[in-house]
Amino acid sequence: MSMYNLRCAAEENCLASSAYRADVRDYDHRVLLRFPQRVKNQGTSDFLPSRPRYSWEWHSCHQHYHSMDEFSHYDLLDASTQRRVAEGHKASFCLEDTSCDYGYHRRFACTAHTQGLSPGCYDTYNADIDCQWIDITDVKPGNYILKVSVNPSYLVPESDYSNNVVRCEIRYTGHHAYASGCTISP
Repeated sequence: MSMYNLRCAAEENCLASSAYRADVRDYDHRVLLRFPQRVKNQGTSDFLPSRPRYSWEWHSCHQHYHSMDEFSHYDLLDASTQRRVAEGHKASFCLEDTSCDYGYHRRFACTAHTQGLSPGCYDTYNADIDCQWIDITDVKPGNYILKVSVNPSYLVPESDYSNNVVRCEIRYTGHHAYASGCTISP
């Protein structure tokens, strides 16, 4: 994707450090490892933003509020050494109940200016949303682990943090990425 189309994401520091060099131009391209994310509240209480509503941050480029600085953190790890080779993050675009299990009901919706995740409900981020990626422009082809961590700094109290990390095997050819073996890990 061209840097011109990534200007909002660049404002939110969603690109690798090499994207911020002085010689990078609007027509330069970045390689993004995009992936969807679906987060379920498996607890018994609402998952609420870490900051009160009056302190939510307005992002004029994206035209929405962020209620958390880092809802999720993404690491791309070398499969053999577990060393981080790239990373990304997702501020809360809009923490809401996008769907719920049978018997549960949606209570939080960004259109109503409320943010949260009800028990038994899911917040879904499609792969085409800004910052729902890791910038892999500087990553060589090889085998990796994608590690996705929700509430990575434990700013929102939970009854169980052991289900907040998912790891997927990634094979990157230099042109395509293949994911497999995704599992919840502590």
